[in-house]
Formats: sequence, structure tokens, C-alpha cells
Amino acid sequence: MIAVGIACVFNIIGDLFFVSVLHLGASGAAIATVIAQFISVVISFFIIRMKKLPFELNRTHLKIKKNCAMNIIRIGSPIALQDFLVGISFLVMLAIVNSIGVTESAGVGVAEKVCAFIMLVPAAFMQSMSAFVAQNHGAGHIDRAIRTLRTGIAVSVFFGIVMFFVTFFHGDLLAGIFSNKSDTVADAFDYLKAYAIDCLLTCFLFCFIGFYNGIARTKFVMIQGIIGAFLIRIPVAFLMQHIGGGSLFLIGLATPCSTILQIIMCFAVYIHFKKSIAQISDTASFKA
Repeated sequence: MIAVGIACVFNIIGDLFFVSVLHLGASGAAIATVIAQFISVVISFFIIRMKKLPFELNRTHLKIKKNCAMNIIRIGSPIALQDFLVGISFLVMLAIVNSIGVTESAGVGVAEKVCAFIMLVPAAFMQSMSAFVAQNHGAGHIDRAIRTLRTGIAVSVFFGIVMFFVTFFHGDLLAGIFSNKSDTVADAFDYLKAYAIDCLLTCFLFCFIGFYNGIARTKFVMIQGIIGAFLIRIPVAFLMQHIGGGSLFLIGLATPCSTILQIIMCFAVYIHFKKSIAQISDTASFKA
């Protein structure tokens, strides 16, 4: 957190210097971001060197082990593919909005900036859930991993309700941070109302995704993400574009619609997972 905080400060300073002073525009912003990330890496390296770790780490240890590399690729590739394809689905939604008009496109652009902040909380729960569940699953404490999922959802729901009310009823104030044009803010607010509904759903979905990533069920995470994106989100967005009269709220509903299907899939796999764990426990007890 310290490294990221310092990097953010350098990123802001870099933006002001490269964009405002040198007038490099978008290229200047990109340069500032890369430099800030480099500084973050360097600071992280020195922080790690200063900390006392429970293991030794030097250059001789930095080598590829085939079995570890294959496990990393096996577990990580589905997640990477899912993120890539889900990103494409959102680009398609932006293309749909762009075809409606310039003002609507600007409104969604502003809304997406707000959404980036809104989704920070469920994304943080997903990452922490993944790490904590993986530790307990690797140690053989499946019961603790399941309790982690339930607790994470309960805490995340609280934040989801707060974000829902703020976004659904005061999304215009949030959009006003990024634009002073009333028509752009109005369109952004219309789109954000749909995302507000998704705030109530992602507190479930993101915790489930973190749980399944933690127990190495990343292929399922990839499948549910692709199904939600290409069988629900994009088709619903196209449908709402033609029958919704250009309403950004109706187009935005494509996202919570896909989330609902993904949650149903996650619950179904969770029930199957619990039954499998119960059967293994019964078998072990019988043998004992």
C-alpha cells in the first residue's frame, strides 16, 4: 500500500508535468503512468529487502521449475482469458452506445470512470478472498475456506447496499466530478442507475469468483464469465438498443442481467462442491 500510494503521488506529479507543462497530451499521461509504476516496483523491492521474511530469496533462487510453471499456467491462463474476453464484451457495449450519439457516448465514458471507483470494494473482497481461501485450501482447512466465503459475502453486502443507494440516488453528483456538462451528467446518471443494481449483485459474484480462484477452479470462473458476457450481456445490450429507445439505463441493465446468471451458476457449483466435500468426509469417517 505504501508503494502504491507513493506511485500515485508520482503519477499525479507526472501528469501535471508531462501534460500541463510539456503539453504531451495522452502520451504524457501514459509516460507518467509507466514511470510511476517503475518507481512502485523499485520501492517494493527495497521494502521487501528491508523486511525479515520466513524464507531466503536471492538471484540463485530465480529460476523456472517446470512443474511449478505448468501449475501457474494451468491456473492462471483461464483467468487471463476470461478477463480478456469480458473486457471485449464491455468494448462491444461501448460500441453500441457510441452508435446512439456523441452525448450518450460521453455520458457512458464518465459513468465508466465512476464505475471504476464503485467496483474497487467488491474487487478488493475478491482478491482478499482468493488469497485467504487459497491458504486454507492448501492447508486442508476446507471448512475454514467456506466460512471465509460466507463471512466475505456478509461484509461485502453491507458495502454493496451503501454503494447502491449512493449511486442510484446521487449518481449525478458522482458524475459531476468528471464533467460539468449537464446533458453528459444526465446520461451518465441514467447509465449509473443500472450499475447501482449491479452493486447489490457483485458483492455475491466477486466473492464467489475469489473463492473459486482460491480453490483453483479457474476453468469454471472462465466459463461463467464468458457465458455471462457473450450469452447475456452483449445480446441484452443489443436488444435494449433497438427496443429501449436509446435509454442508457436499459442498455446498462445488460450488466446486472449477466451477473444474475453468473451468480446462479456459482451457487449451483457451490452446492455441488459442498456435496462432494460431505461425501469425502463421510468416506474418511467410515474408513476410520
